[in-house]
Amino acid sequence: MAQDTLSIPGISTPVSRVALGTWAIGGWMWGGPDDDNAIRTIHRALDEGVNLLDTAPVYGFGHSEEVIGRALAGRRDKAVIATKVGLNWKDEKPFRDSTPARIRQEIEESLRRLKTDYIDLYQVHWPDDKTPIAETAETLAALVREGKVRALGVSNYSVEQMETFAAHAPLATAQPPYNLFERGIEADILPYLVRQKLVGLGYGPLCRGLLAGRMTADTTFPKDDLRSADPKFQALRFAQYLAAVDRLRALAERHGTSVMVLAIRWVLDQGPMIALWGARKPAQIDGVSDVFGWHLSDEDRAEIDAILKETITDPVGPEFMAPPNR
Repeated sequence: MAQDTLSIPGISTPVSRVALGTWAIGGWMWGGPDDDNAIRTIHRALDEGVNLLDTAPVYGFGHSEEVIGRALAGRRDKAVIATKVGLNWKDEKPFRDSTPARIRQEIEESLRRLKTDYIDLYQVHWPDDKTPIAETAETLAALVREGKVRALGVSNYSVEQMETFAAHAPLATAQPPYNLFERGIEADILPYLVRQKLVGLGYGPLCRGLLAGRMTADTTFPKDDLRSADPKFQALRFAQYLAAVDRLRALAERHGTSVMVLAIRWVLDQGPMIALWGARKPAQIDGVSDVFGWHLSDEDRAEIDAILKETITDPVGPEFMAPPNR
């Protein structure tokens, strides 16, 4: 399958503009793991031309990385691995920790779990208010010099924090939340990416499944599912977002596609963005190939904006997901 690609400085292989997001593969906050299906999902993604795999130690407290390591046995050269650093945890409760000591510990643990001797893209998962960004960046720059990491990125950083990081280490990417319903980065982060020629990895492009187009008013979530605590999936607000999805579905059908494909295409049309397509079953890769070979028009984007304005009177962002500082 032909995919659009982007080049990330420091990484020799062009990366697919749809990446496989593997938070759910770790199982934590997604109803538990299913390793056999997860491995088949990773193989299906690679077969479909999705060569960028995005993970993190906190996804299942190492489990997502371990599954990717098993899935890539004999296929490491087919994948570009993006993982993260800077979250610690106690009793399965994450907190931010980007100290040099924690980074040095995490890199070795991630390399072991992923069964590789280098990581293509190493991203700070959340800014740590108690550790100077300069210390974090300089430690990561050392990992690049040592050959353990090819390129560096940050996730959930403000523009000011990115500027500080970039003064101490080469910054190649930023990973913010971004989807049709969560567009806060358009005020400052997205323009900064364009100005600095950085690549954005938009996480949550389907907004925790809302934009997959399969949910109804009767959809419920178990207590160990992230969405049971997500304000978007509660009471009256959930109805507003479902109404928006219904209207978006009609627009997608005029293009002969699904609301899910429409939502991913929308992210890619906003700038130098890669969309993280979360999946844990092979069938959830269906539709990736439909994202490419077309674009939304200015009229389409204006209609989308009108739909959101008319249906969602009480919008909310993804702030609930932020882990605490130490």
